[in-house]
Amino acid sequence: MKGPHALHVAIACVALAACQRPAATNAPVHDATVAPAATVARVDNAVPPLVDDLQHRTFNYFWERTNAKNGLVPDRWPTPSFSSIAAVGFGLTAYGVGAERGWITRDQAIDRTLATLRFFDTAPQGPAARGMTGYKGFYYHFIDMDHGARFETTELSTVDTTLLMGGVLFAQTYYDGKDPREAEIRALADKLYRNVEWPWAQARKPWISMGWSPEHGFIAYDWKGYNEAILVYVLALGSPTHPVDKDAYEAWTSTYDKTWGSVQGQEHLSFPPLFGHQYSHVWIDFRGITDAYMRKRGIDYFENSRRAALSQQAYAVANPAGWEGYGKDVWGLTASDGPIDATIPFKGKPRLFQTYTARGTGTEYTIDDGTIAPTAAAASMPFVPAQSIAAIQAMHDRYGKAIYAQYGFLDSFNPSFTFTDAKLHHGKLVPGIGWVDGDYLGIDQGPIVLMIENHRSDFVWSVMRRNPYIRKGLERAGFTGGWLDGAK
Repeated sequence: MKGPHALHVAIACVALAACQRPAATNAPVHDATVAPAATVARVDNAVPPLVDDLQHRTFNYFWERTNAKNGLVPDRWPTPSFSSIAAVGFGLTAYGVGAERGWITRDQAIDRTLATLRFFDTAPQGPAARGMTGYKGFYYHFIDMDHGARFETTELSTVDTTLLMGGVLFAQTYYDGKDPREAEIRALADKLYRNVEWPWAQARKPWISMGWSPEHGFIAYDWKGYNEAILVYVLALGSPTHPVDKDAYEAWTSTYDKTWGSVQGQEHLSFPPLFGHQYSHVWIDFRGITDAYMRKRGIDYFENSRRAALSQQAYAVANPAGWEGYGKDVWGLTASDGPIDATIPFKGKPRLFQTYTARGTGTEYTIDDGTIAPTAAAASMPFVPAQSIAAIQAMHDRYGKAIYAQYGFLDSFNPSFTFTDAKLHHGKLVPGIGWVDGDYLGIDQGPIVLMIENHRSDFVWSVMRRNPYIRKGLERAGFTGGWLDGAK
């Protein structure tokens, strides 16, 4: 894979090293006003017992594996790892889901959330290469699970900071009670968001850079083309202290036409791995709201993600490479672990198998080595509920004895990879199943919990529709319609 689209493979792990996934300001503290929770309409969609079990088990990853003292969530488990700040953002949101579902109490959710926000509030920020957790309000992609300092030479990540802030702003809005601890959550969340200096990251203005490091300065790539960074621009536009100008969003959408096209009969903005069609949707309800670009195309981003999921299902049915297991109910390519970095003959042809990479199919490229990630289908549930639920059931029924365990589905599996003489990078071979990963990944666990909940109850979306910064960012980006036209 060559050319500008090659960088999309690195989007889930912006720094080049991260693709391998190796084993303060004086801004005022402000209790932002949110709309009263009573104004939010709730829905309740029934799901099969297996889906409830999957959601609960996956939630437990965040509840049980997080460092309760500082709220840092491991990038992966059980392999010892650093913390992923994006996973922390998913975790902060998941605690609210757990409280609503009765898996934990609200008091427990408050305590864990406070521990997390207090840590980030006091974590050292500065330009030094060592000992810092972040700089300019942004945070390093990976940080040490115990003391929270930068892990090795990982980058200061704009998108991972954004995903962290998704959880921070969820906490700001969800904990709306009079309890002093809830008031402290609101104040800390507001402070953390206000501290992010978005314009600083515009190294090649008006675009926003993917990241920065003390050793090399800004990463050479900016957020262009359609992908999960729509949330980056919305949060950067919504900032009350350090906003970017509107031309940043106009520049961002000006790059879309290069990726608009038909994929397996579905015409949409393409981005090959499904995480790019899911992450921003965890926190933003895009149903019925459109920006200028989508008004021109006649659809919204929710419909775009629906088409992307359907295109992946159709790709699995077509199965042009002849991989084992693919079909109508077993599908889903996204950034995930894989068995090995090696070219091995399969069905008479040399095939490149990879470890961690952004698998997917789209107008830009196809990366497919037979590795399926359950999060791809499971986190598509709001978009294609019937297909998603069928995939969860089929993967559980067919492979569950090997891939479904303590925290739900292990990150990925590959029924085609049965090479007993290969030296695996991750996971193991299971007779009759193929290769199975040995780890859960926080950034893949989070969308499972939260997107299932958005399908079941509209919960995360209903909270975030009340957040004034989300509304401001969307409106400055030119979004209109739907819930945005309702009471403010």
